[in-house]
Formats: sequence, structure tokens, C-alpha cells
Amino acid sequence: MAVIAAFVINAGLNFVLGLLIAKLLGPADFGRFALATTGAIVLNTVLFEWLRLSATRFYSGRVRVDEPWIRHGLDRAYLRIGLLLLAAAALCGAFGFAGGADGREAVLCGTGLAALGIGVFDYHAALARARFDGKLYLGLVAVKNVLSFALMAAAAWWLPQPAWVLAAAGLSQLLAVLLLRHPLRDPHTPFERPRLSATWRVFARYGLPLIAANTAYQCLAFVNRGAIASHAGFAEAGYFALAADVTARAMTTLGTALDLLLFQLAVQAEEQSGRAAAEAQVAANAGTVFALLAPCAVGFWAVLPALQGLVVPDAYRGPFETYSTVLMPGLFCLSMMFYALNPVFQIRRRTLPVVAAALVGLAVNGAGLLILPDRMGGIGVALAQTAGLAAAGLWLGWRALTGAERIVLPWGEIGVAALACAAMGLALAPFRHLPPATALAVLVPAGTALYGALVWIFDIAGLRRQVLARLRPARTLAAEQGSRPQAGAFAAAPHRKPAR
Repeated sequence: MAVIAAFVINAGLNFVLGLLIAKLLGPADFGRFALATTGAIVLNTVLFEWLRLSATRFYSGRVRVDEPWIRHGLDRAYLRIGLLLLAAAALCGAFGFAGGADGREAVLCGTGLAALGIGVFDYHAALARARFDGKLYLGLVAVKNVLSFALMAAAAWWLPQPAWVLAAAGLSQLLAVLLLRHPLRDPHTPFERPRLSATWRVFARYGLPLIAANTAYQCLAFVNRGAIASHAGFAEAGYFALAADVTARAMTTLGTALDLLLFQLAVQAEEQSGRAAAEAQVAANAGTVFALLAPCAVGFWAVLPALQGLVVPDAYRGPFETYSTVLMPGLFCLSMMFYALNPVFQIRRRTLPVVAAALVGLAVNGAGLLILPDRMGGIGVALAQTAGLAAAGLWLGWRALTGAERIVLPWGEIGVAALACAAMGLALAPFRHLPPATALAVLVPAGTALYGALVWIFDIAGLRRQVLARLRPARTLAAEQGSRPQAGAFAAAPHRKPAR
């Protein structure tokens, strides 16, 4: 649970930091910063994501002791790619900052440093999660957040150019890993060079299709922000960027937090009981993900006017709510792909369908960009993005849920969760346009209480059972769980060493 708590705290602080940076930079510079940040994420995805994904799939507490060449291969791949990226960023900086931090080369330098920091931090955070070391993960996230808040806010205040804020973002994440480098290390073992190439091939076969898909989605966001900038200017791109970033966090924060634990449980189930047990765990995880993400989406829609009135900077109000409403369905589809459908193919180590789904999304988004912006302006770009992500989700769902190897989801639990979300939305709708502070005071507790009561009454996705299991004595828990897949984020992770 420390892993989930740390991630939620991290996401909340990033949300506050994003609003602060937007206020300090202003819409135009924030539009440039957001575009460069998206570029940094794309760069990180292309260069490092295949290794981070391999860490979550192949590294564990057992592997840390029994198969040290896995960590050796990860470390050396990160070192080589990181040095190349650092050299490229330094070259851009030599040409850029000498002529002023507002130049293109300076922004490219900052983008490279941000990508390097994100990649190194995410890798070490993944290692801590794979070891189920919640204390270490919590410490890593806490140090990173303190440094990010201090360095990025200071850069935006004293040196209000996107390049400096990007460089501060990368530096803060690198420093967090450096400060905690000792607990992040594995026991010293001899390096087996003959295993290195074979280990990298395993990582590439597993991870490259996934990063191709992730890169496609990041490129989709990058292209859409560029399309708005070209049609309506950087200020409009800033409006779109803030709405997209906040809505994406609302849709993905809890999903990512759940995935940090749930996918590792599926990997652990495979180590202990085989592929069938792992797929059963993935199916149970999907029910849990839907039962927790769907009410988050409905709740975000309900509080959106109040959120705009209370925390969104004045310059962004109006466009923020409009863009967020249009983007929300597509981003929910993206979240379900990432946290409910992608794990089906990850656990099978056959990840090419994930790439195909991303290409479907890009094609539909591209077709929308050819038609909608000229007729509808920036909202047309948002509609194109939503259509593309929905098409990708439908295609990937069709691949996962049909055919000889189709996975069987807990449809009854998913259906009950959907009905509970609809009931919550209908109950909250009349209160959406109260004064912002009053609306939040009414909507948040009312929505939580209503959905929580429905979860408790109908045991949606087994969440009531999981809560009760956590509260009962260990003997009762062991007797009741037996061999049943762990259905939720509240399930205790087994700690025994698997048979070899």
C-alpha cells in the first residue's frame, strides 16, 4: 500500500506544480513548455521505456538474488543510452544557452535533460516496486518531489524560460536517484559478459513493441498540440495543454497506482503457479481497474466546474472546462488500455497487438485532423484525439476478448460497477453548478459515500471482500483466499520464495 500511497501523493504534488508553472510562465510560454515536455516524454519513451518495462516484467526480489545478470543488463543499457543522450543535450546547450535561453537549441537541451532525468528515475522506481520495497519507493518519490518543487518553481520564478524549467526537472530526478543510490543497489556479484547480449535480446523482444505503441500515443499528443499551435497560436496550445494534462492525470493517476502493484502480482502468480494463474490474475485485475477508474471519471466530470473556478489560473478558465470535457472519454479509453488490456499481452510476452492498436488510433486521429480543425478550431483537434483513442481501445479490446486465447473478464462485476457509476453521475449532476467551494464540499463526500455504499452492498469487483480480508486475522485470511486470484489493490502480496 505504500507504493500506491506514494504514487497518489506524487501525482497530487505534480498537479499542484503544473498549475504553479502554468501561472508563472503564462499561457504562451507554458504552451512551449508543455510542447517540449511532451517531446521529453516521447524521447524518454523511445530510448528508455523498453528497459523500464523489462524491469517490471523480468526483475523481482527472487531475480535480484538468483539471476543477477538481469540487473547487470538493465544497468549497462541505461548507462550507454544515457551517456549518448547527455552528450547530445550538452551539444545543444553549447549552441543554445550562449545565445539566450529562449532559443530552439536551449529548449532542445532542456528537453534532453528532462528526458534523461525521467528515464533514470522511472527505472529505479520500477526496481523498488518490483522488489515490493514500498519504503524505498516512498522515499525515492518523496525526495524527488521536494527537489522538483524547489528547483522547477525557482527556475520558473527567477529564470522564466521553458529551457531552464526543463533542465531543473531533469536535474531534480537525477539528484533523487543519486541521494538514494545505496539502498537501490543489488548485492555485488561477478559480471557475466557472455549473458549480456542474450539478455538485451529478451528485453528488446518484449519491450520494443510496447514502446512503439507508447511512442505512437505520445506522438499523437505532440502532433495534436502542434496542430492547435499552427491553427490558433501558442496561447491556444497552452489552453489545450493544461486541460489535457490535468484530465490525463485525473484519468490515469489511480490506474497507474493500481498497475504498480497489480501487474507485479500477475508476474508473481506466473512465477509461482504458471501462465493460467497469471491470466486469471490479469482478468481479476481488469475488473478492479474498471471498478475504481470509472467512478473517478464520473467524479472528475462532476467537479470540473468547481475545479476550474477554484484552482485553474484565470487566464485558462473557459477553454479549460471545454477542452477537458471533450478529451475525457478518449483519455478514459487510454487508461483502460494501459491498465486493463495491455497486461493481457504483456503477461503472454506477445505485445505486437498493442502496437497495432496504437496505429489504429493514430490513423483515426490523423483522419480527424484533416477534417475537424478547419471546421471547429481547437475543439476539432480534441475531438480527433478522443476518436483516435476510442478506436484504439475498441480494437485492442476485440483482440483481447475474442479468439481461441481470449481472456474472460468478470463481466457481471463490470456491469454492476457501470450501473453504480451511472447512478452516482445522475445523483451528482444537479449540484455541479453550485458556487465552486460549495460544490466541492457537496460533491466529493456525496459521490464517495454513494459509490462506496454501492460497492459495499453489491461487493463490486470483490472490493468489500478485500477490505474485510485486510481487517481479519491472518489465519482467517489464509483460509478464505486459498487459490483464488487476488482481485484487488487491497490484496496482500505473497512473499514466499517460488519453487524453481
